[in-house]
Amino acid sequence: MSSFQFPQQTNIYHGKVRDVYTIGQDWLVMIASNRISAFDVILPKPIPYKGQVLNQIAAYMLDATRDICPNWLLSVPAPNVSIGKKCDPFKIEMVVRGNVVGHAWRTYASGQRVLCGVTLPEGLNENDFFPQPIITPSTKAAEGHDEDISKEEIIRQGLVSADDWKILETYALQLFARGKDIAAKQGLILADTKYEFGKIGDTIYLMDEVHTPDSSRYFYADGFEDRQATGEKQKQLSKEFVREWLIANNFMGKEGQTVPEMTSEWIDTISKRYIELYEKVTGKIFVPQQPSDEELIEAVTDSLKKLNAV
Repeated sequence: MSSFQFPQQTNIYHGKVRDVYTIGQDWLVMIASNRISAFDVILPKPIPYKGQVLNQIAAYMLDATRDICPNWLLSVPAPNVSIGKKCDPFKIEMVVRGNVVGHAWRTYASGQRVLCGVTLPEGLNENDFFPQPIITPSTKAAEGHDEDISKEEIIRQGLVSADDWKILETYALQLFARGKDIAAKQGLILADTKYEFGKIGDTIYLMDEVHTPDSSRYFYADGFEDRQATGEKQKQLSKEFVREWLIANNFMGKEGQTVPEMTSEWIDTISKRYIELYEKVTGKIFVPQQPSDEELIEAVTDSLKKLNAV
């Protein structure tokens, strides 16, 4: 796990995937690493170019949604680096689901019909569309597992005020609709995703990453209905295939479980899947870049100077 030293750096935080450097009081340098996590556990081996993929998709999507709500991003000085405004984050994630898949399906298949206070309709099959997108928030744990939580409980606990919740709800659904439109133009279905928000003063900002394979799940639209009709497994672009591999090898992040061996072939497969998603979502050819530590520091420092952050 690398650590850099930037001008006027006041703090550093190593997340599961991103390393976040605070510059002064008002700026953040966010470096997307090649680390990969699943079930809130960092897996033992990095995935080549994953950080670049995440960072560049997030930048693409943040630029494509600026008309919906303010966001934190100001500069992308290196392939895996973003610089932006430091916000006071809400301690929840806004998870928006258009299809019953992943955690929603596991909950539904167990017989439960309420998820985060939202009543789910009867008669759904895995990957079916909900009648309309639903918001199923989760708490954002500093460590350990995030937990499902209802809108009512969020407001009761004071995690978000009732007035701010209305804004978050509106932003999240509008962002999801935009994400679905962008995906549809590329022959994809945005099945679910999560958003993180924070405040500067009284203004709410969209933070972190948006519509990336780490925060979202995509299906291929071509043949989707036919596969649903026949019960065939949907082809998807997301991190879910990594979770499925772990589950198949008896790992779900529980105490006493051991992460299965990640072979070089499997690591290469994961890397190619991330690159495939970048190209499919953005419509651009992926150009692998690996700046040296010295080049990264120089690019970040120059960008901070241009932003008058240092």
